[in-house]
Amino acid sequence: MKLVAGNSNRSLAASIAGYLETSLAECLVRRFADQEIFVELQENVRGEDVFIIQSTSYPANDHLMELLIIADALRRSSARRITAVLPYFGYARQDRRSAGRTPISAKLVANLITRSGADRVLTMDLHAGQIQGFFDIPTDNLFAAPVMTRDIKERYDLDNIMVVSPDVGGVVRARAVAKRLGAPLAIVDKRRDRPGESEVMNIIGSVEGRHCILFDDIVDSGGTLCNAADALLEMGAVSVAAYITHGVLSGGAVARISSSQLKELVISDSIEATHAVAGAQNIRTLSVAPLLGEAINRTALEKSVSSLFD
Repeated sequence: MKLVAGNSNRSLAASIAGYLETSLAECLVRRFADQEIFVELQENVRGEDVFIIQSTSYPANDHLMELLIIADALRRSSARRITAVLPYFGYARQDRRSAGRTPISAKLVANLITRSGADRVLTMDLHAGQIQGFFDIPTDNLFAAPVMTRDIKERYDLDNIMVVSPDVGGVVRARAVAKRLGAPLAIVDKRRDRPGESEVMNIIGSVEGRHCILFDDIVDSGGTLCNAADALLEMGAVSVAAYITHGVLSGGAVARISSSQLKELVISDSIEATHAVAGAQNIRTLSVAPLLGEAINRTALEKSVSSLFD
């Protein structure tokens, strides 16, 4: 087995390599003056089982091209099997046609990854589970819930918490976490007038006197979380925290969350933290390197990956 890392999240790749007690393969990824990406594998991969660790996070297009070019280089270097490990799968929010004359970009990206030479995909907390079906190669979708729930159990009194879905679309995900914790579930009913903006309309469920924990897969602008926190506190919640897998946190999201009533935002390291995120007082990061490392190990050994979540 060999691990190859692009430039999207070198710290996570190094942590995964540390968990697997191996080192990252020597791979040069650089840019020409016009920003074309050039890749050179600096060690033999012929006949090897190779895992490319690369989140397609900001800048999404650059990191996606790195992934495609690394996969092509491995295929042309006679790697036996190529697995694209995508801790964060960009373009996942474009999983359907939202209006006439719009693309399904998640399917296009799936096609690109397949055609580049990947034999299988390993990703985590896809925004929409059906994206697995966009790939014509085996695809494993991991869940950060075990890592998140372990942290919640260590920090909260489970008798007084309420798991909250920040929107109707995330109910299934939040319900699974509530079941793991043995906690009740509430739902934030909201209306989104335009992308990046949301208006909280109602809270479904009694949150009075509870420590509320918002649970979702992606936080981008942070507007939904901040509005939900305000609404929950108005309804009598004692405190509000949020556990989100992918901290996209674009634009002024960090400043918005830092000045909000959120007690804490906990994200995974599927996306490499910026300086703003690292310096925020109420944003904390949990590592998913052991989870991804164990999934990579089981894939290499042809063992069950789904049993990680039994």
